[in-house]
Amino acid sequence: MKITIFGTGYVGLVQGACMADLGHDVLCIDIDKEKIKKLNKGEVPFYEPGLSELIKRNTKQGRLQFSLNAIEGINFSPIIFIAVGTPQSPNGQADLSAVFKVAEVIGQNMKEYKIIVDKSTVPPLTAQKVRKTIEKINKEIKFSIVSNPEFLREGSAVKDFLMPDRIVIGIEKDDKKAKKIMLKIYDALARTDKPIMFTDTTTSETIKYAANAMLASKISFVNELSHYAEKTGANIKEIARGIGLDDRIGPRFLQAGCGYGGACFPKDVQALIYEMNQNNLDCEIMNAIENVNKRQKKSIIKKINQIFPDLKNKTIGIWGLSFKPNTDDIREAPSKIIIDDLLKQGAKVKAFDPEAIKNAQKEIKNIKYCQNAYEVAENIDLLILVTEWNVFKEIDMEKVKNSMKQANLIDCRNVYNPQEIRELGFNYLSIGRP
Repeated sequence: MKITIFGTGYVGLVQGACMADLGHDVLCIDIDKEKIKKLNKGEVPFYEPGLSELIKRNTKQGRLQFSLNAIEGINFSPIIFIAVGTPQSPNGQADLSAVFKVAEVIGQNMKEYKIIVDKSTVPPLTAQKVRKTIEKINKEIKFSIVSNPEFLREGSAVKDFLMPDRIVIGIEKDDKKAKKIMLKIYDALARTDKPIMFTDTTTSETIKYAANAMLASKISFVNELSHYAEKTGANIKEIARGIGLDDRIGPRFLQAGCGYGGACFPKDVQALIYEMNQNNLDCEIMNAIENVNKRQKKSIIKKINQIFPDLKNKTIGIWGLSFKPNTDDIREAPSKIIIDDLLKQGAKVKAFDPEAIKNAQKEIKNIKYCQNAYEVAENIDLLILVTEWNVFKEIDMEKVKNSMKQANLIDCRNVYNPQEIRELGFNYLSIGRP
């Protein structure tokens, strides 16, 4: 099938490349001239494992194309995915201006029936607003509106698309034509235990927000509990395993650390809080999730000050800048909060990340960026592991210790075995473990 996708950001590009790899003919549209130029050369604007190979293979075989021409995209296919950004406004509200701009362009230029699919993460009732936006411009042509939220994790997005837990598709009442075509698009991914789930559009939109809020709540729950574990001498990793073995809870996201970040959880939790407030509803749990996450990021500074009450003239090493491994995304990353506080307290900072340095350099100034993990460790007073990249798990920690001025280590992701790391001579602090 022919498919058009508006937006070549994280969601649109993964969607386009994976759809092309399933055999569909895909045309991706964007307004960013430099990005489209790079994509046509096979260059990917962000790091995501496996994505570059998919793009190169499918552009070479002619199934994946990139263009600046919106009208070309509208005429290319009867199925148009809107996968543009919905950034967070200062008050927490999702900024839907790009979504409605695409809807206007579609309304102005479509000449025959279209299925218009909201792929961007949007608040409930957005599909209805998209319909009204188009109908205001074009009352002649019939079209369908579909909500099809993405459930991609940065760092494993290609795998998540090709092997999904579920595919959620929201359609308007009795729209059998749209349902049939959406089934045809995703049929290759459907499995008995990984269903295609059909709902109305508003339910589909709410599922996306609710899923991210639930996952964020698990992270905030175990992070809050980690402080109690530290006070009592309990081990948060064993606590998490013990409750995670309950099938009703599960082990995923029960990992204590320095807080969640990225493009989804912070934005979607805050957008859900905004939407509930707009409807005059109490949202104490959502506010608590958000507040616990903010406190968790700040709690690392307390651990640092346990070791050094005065940070002036101290040199601190940071391992990991991205909000999690296998991505170059630093949006809402705990590293930014930690580094900002270190600099305010007069410390000197050195940092390394396998993929995120270019993005970090745009936002984080006045620190030294290193070429590798060992360079960070040279002559520092304290090392902080912020992101659990494999390179930090497999490193020679004895060599690291010997190059440090003082062997202080804060493990914000509980990567290392406390007994083993202390036997090497480190003064070692982790999250929620004795």
